[in-house]
Amino acid sequence: MDEFLVLMRLDILTKEAQPSPEQLQVYMKQYHDWVGGIAAQNKFVGGKGLSTEGKVIKSNIVTDGPYAEIKESIAGFIIIKATDFDDALKMAETCPILQGEGNSVELRKVVSVHNS
Repeated sequence: MDEFLVLMRLDILTKEAQPSPEQLQVYMKQYHDWVGGIAAQNKFVGGKGLSTEGKVIKSNIVTDGPYAEIKESIAGFIIIKATDFDDALKMAETCPILQGEGNSVELRKVVSVHNS
């Protein structure tokens, strides 16, 4: 099986876009149920949430970021195992993050550029 990175993008900065504490509980349960379903298939490798703080580094320039141009930010990621891209896509398409307006998920196959 190959590994795939599921990047979850949503607006984590705009005050009006943030859920109420009650909504957040519902969303987190949906997310944990989704990840639990992937784990039950023995296809969950791991994942993390990301803070809102960050820096963007371009050549010799460091700026605050990573969301200077857009409101949508990478809020977190998981790594899953799948037999192929279509199998990974089926899992990613059911991510509850996609229920939020303007939210998106990016799916990328993990490939090694380093010698093992």
